[in-house]
Amino acid sequence: MVFRRKKEEAENVEECSVSGCHAPVKRSFSSKVVNEALPHLTFKSSDAKRARLCKEHYKEYKKATKEDRKLERLGWER
Repeated sequence: MVFRRKKEEAENVEECSVSGCHAPVKRSFSSKVVNEALPHLTFKSSDAKRARLCKEHYKEYKKATKEDRKLERLGWER
């Protein structure tokens, strides 16, 4: 069975929230958390509650928070 997207859905693909990036969104996080992990990034909308990240910026976010996530799994706090 083949599923196809409606034309309207295909046109309404969200873009990454990072300024200058037009890639499709992979994940969404709280903008406060993303700003703490990646302070060098600037966002298109500074008052948005959610930061939508593309594949490349999500990978960068994961690398920046790797140590914190590891400590959290072990039950430690930073």
